[in-house]
Amino acid sequence: MHYQALKEVWGALTAAGSPFEVVSVDVGGIPVRAFKAAPPNVRALWLSTAAYGPRDYLVYQDERITYAEAHKRVAAIAAWMLAEGVQPGDRVAVAMRNYPEWMLIYWAAISIGVAVVGMNAWWVADEVEFALNDSEPKIVFCDRERLDRILERPATAARCKLVATRTETLPPGVIPWSDVVAKEAALPDVAIDPDADACIFYTSGTTGRPKGAQLTHRGCINNLMNMSFAGQATALAMHKATGVAPPETPPTPVALLTTPLFHVTANNCGAYAVTAGGGVLVLMYKWDAGEALRLIERERVTSMSGVPVMSREVLTHPDFATRDTSSLQTLGGGGAPLQPDLVAKIDAEVATARPNTGYGMTETCGIITAVSGDFFVDKPASCGPAMPTFEVKCVDDDGETVPQGGVGELWVRGASVIKGYLNRPDATAESITDGWLHTGDVARIDDDGFIFIVDRKKDMVLRGGENVYCAEVEAAVHHHPAIAECCVFGVPDVRLGEDVAAAVVLREGYHLTAEELRAHCADHLARHKIPRNIWFMTEALPRNANGKFLKRELREKLGTMAAA
Repeated sequence: MHYQALKEVWGALTAAGSPFEVVSVDVGGIPVRAFKAAPPNVRALWLSTAAYGPRDYLVYQDERITYAEAHKRVAAIAAWMLAEGVQPGDRVAVAMRNYPEWMLIYWAAISIGVAVVGMNAWWVADEVEFALNDSEPKIVFCDRERLDRILERPATAARCKLVATRTETLPPGVIPWSDVVAKEAALPDVAIDPDADACIFYTSGTTGRPKGAQLTHRGCINNLMNMSFAGQATALAMHKATGVAPPETPPTPVALLTTPLFHVTANNCGAYAVTAGGGVLVLMYKWDAGEALRLIERERVTSMSGVPVMSREVLTHPDFATRDTSSLQTLGGGGAPLQPDLVAKIDAEVATARPNTGYGMTETCGIITAVSGDFFVDKPASCGPAMPTFEVKCVDDDGETVPQGGVGELWVRGASVIKGYLNRPDATAESITDGWLHTGDVARIDDDGFIFIVDRKKDMVLRGGENVYCAEVEAAVHHHPAIAECCVFGVPDVRLGEDVAAAVVLREGYHLTAEELRAHCADHLARHKIPRNIWFMTEALPRNANGKFLKRELREKLGTMAAA
């Protein structure tokens, strides 16, 4: 493969005076790598897109919003928020499906130094209440479904202003969306520190509660530039090695967003990159492979990225052979590893598209690595090399760096690492050491610098791209009075990669069915966290000398038994 060409191109693109020159900057007393040419904040990025005026920007069902229209609405929303008493440094929350309003609110808030709290649309009332109390937003923008959940906790709802969109009838005191965009205004002029919070995205908590990751303006911008670098470096390396030049004027990007905007996959990686390039964001009400194929054909979509199961479902859908997918240039995913067979299927079955993936985390504002095309096909088990703004190393249990090629927990440091977890100095100190983020993933790095994730150190299930922390599920299960012991772990699933499983022991004298336990969990957990596989054990669960459950032993033992 053309790894020497990639190395040479990489060096040229990041050298002094080059577009992706990397320098060391001080962030909170820690020297981290960052792009010298990075815009100072996300506001500067949004302002730059005004040049795309008449182009389509947001497409949702039969609605189309141009860049010019989006800039008018963003300015109106920003001015309205300031008039309502929101100040730079405050927070507002967005709790809705992937409607166009999500992106408009996002750019409006960030452009005046207000952090956006992304509310998981799958959360139940308990989870919504926790996040609102934790993040204390001045305003919550929501749709009908999320409004109903917020109002289930009146005391929490009363602490902030509520704005509802796409809702026909409103309860008293809830502000209609039409009021927010009623008056045209200029975008207020606000100075924004690069290390101010841009957004708060919640990750499932290892101790039973989600943690609000603080993504900064610097982090989000450097993530965007890392993605741009990845595309250019791959194209130039292939040109250098094969003589095949990339197109002089590549087509305008049209991306189908298949995952929720409260995640970095859709927001920081999908929406940022397409917006910066003056492209079109095609939004879906919910995931459906047949609808995705229809939109790919209708909108001439050039890229679709989601969790791997989505690409697999597109390729195996009955309509795949009859729909026109010739506009696709890339097809892939993130949030979970693309299985090697899927990499080969994408490369073989979509004539115009190449497979791509990125490995990253909420805690890195997006990608850590990226790989596509021939490099991905050649090393389908790899997630690619680390991007230029990251230092990476694999460490042992004592935090010591392992030799080249050795296996250890992957630690990364760079401009895109989060500031910390909101209101959680303990969790921040546990996860970040001298700027080094402990990813919780066990990896090795080969001689070409490509990273291979080989295991997971965290007690976590990766279900269809969603992190489900076992402790959070165990805490919910233990709320039921019938439970004596509970151990939650992941089991293989053909469609989702992994699914949530639980082994439970009931207290003496109690009876409980799997359906009753799932119904109990539904009051405390989003649906994707509820165990689909439940085993009721008649003996105490196995533990090690330290009293911890032997999850691997349980997984291996129960995998051969039918679950309830």
